[in-house]
Order: sequence, then C-alpha cells, then structure tokens
Amino acid sequence: MGVDPGFAIMGYGIIDYCGNHFEVLDYGAVTTTADLPLARRLLLLEEGLTGLLQQYRPEVVAVEDLFFNNNAKTALKVGQGRGVALLCAARFNIPIFEYTPLQVKQGVTGYGRADKKQVQQMVKVLLSLSIIPKPDDAADALAVAICHAHTYRPGLSARGIN
Repeated sequence: MGVDPGFAIMGYGIIDYCGNHFEVLDYGAVTTTADLPLARRLLLLEEGLTGLLQQYRPEVVAVEDLFFNNNAKTALKVGQGRGVALLCAARFNIPIFEYTPLQVKQGVTGYGRADKKQVQQMVKVLLSLSIIPKPDDAADALAVAICHAHTYRPGLSARGIN
C-alpha cells in the first residue's frame, strides 16, 4: 500500500506486485473538509485508513516523506496527517517504508527530477491503466507503491514497528 499523506486529501494506492507484474487492487483518497476542526479531520483520516488496512491487509505500507513546504503551517498539518498514516500501519503491525519525493520519482521514472505529469504517465503505463488515476493524490500514492516495489530488497529495514 502506498500513501500520499495530507490532511485534506490523503491518497492511497493498493497494488500487488509479483514477478515484475503489477495488479491494481484499489486506489483513491480519504478526504476531509476545511470546515471541520483539525482533530476531527485527523480522526476521519484514521477511520478511512483503518478501514482500508482491515479490508486489504497489505504486507507493507510505503509512505511518502514530507517535502518541506514554504508554508510552515501547512507543512505541520500535512505532517500530522502523515503521522496518522504511520500510526495506522503501526497499529496493525505492518512494516513501514518511507521514501522521499526524489526517491519516488527515481523509482517510477528512472529520473529523480521528473515532473508530476511524467510520474503520472508512468504510473498509468506501469499499471496498465487506461487513464491517469484521479485524484492526483491517488496517482501519487500509487507512485509510492511502485517505488517500493522497484526498490525494496529483503533485509531492508522497516521503520515504526519495533
């Protein structure tokens, strides 16, 4: 399971990867509205992710690391959403792997400075989809999942469960 963290929109992508073949199981976003207090939004994210983890029982959760934002207030809120994703995976004792945006781009396109459209196009191609997944956060989460599939090697240590 790949997760693109956020507090308004948290993208998720659930794939199966076996023998260099991808199968998309599900993708989408857990969303919250701006009129709710932050604590309620975080609770809704937790409930949504918990439901997905219960339904799909992924072997690992790969989460995109925070890209430092110039707006510190937004970065803190996104970080809190990211914390919810880490907490949910840890609660289910699922190994957690974290990837920087540069690593995700490299893992999906082979080029760490690829732009968003290039990454989305490669997600579509690699997963044999007819369209680029929407919302963008879901495409980003699928990219995180693909990155993990392309870069994980047994013996790589997971974080957050020990």
